[in-house]
Amino acid sequence: MVVGVNNNIGPNGVCSGEGIFSMAKKLYVGNLSYNTTEDGLRGLFGGYGSVTSAKIIFDRDTGNSKGFGFIEMGSDEEASAAIAGTNGREFDGRQLRVNEAMDKPRRDRGAGGYGGGDWR
Repeated sequence: MVVGVNNNIGPNGVCSGEGIFSMAKKLYVGNLSYNTTEDGLRGLFGGYGSVTSAKIIFDRDTGNSKGFGFIEMGSDEEASAAIAGTNGREFDGRQLRVNEAMDKPRRDRGAGGYGGGDWR
């Protein structure tokens, strides 16, 4: 959700972006039981508002849960309520860690992976 502090809408109807900041609605959910399902997470977080997506991360080689996932809530207020209500709460036998999700850092793929340097 983009919240405007200073809504500078130009003549073409496009916002200039000045004074705009974004509040994330995506939450990181850690320390999940390997038996937790996306439907189970959706049910838990649905008690705090509308859940627009629920995703558990799985290992691509084994197909097993990595023990964490992401929930996206319908609004910032719902996300804040969900963090307050679920962080530290026991779910499927595990104490959840819930906080605002951070953007994944981008990897630099230009180096080639051989250490570089002068090898002449």
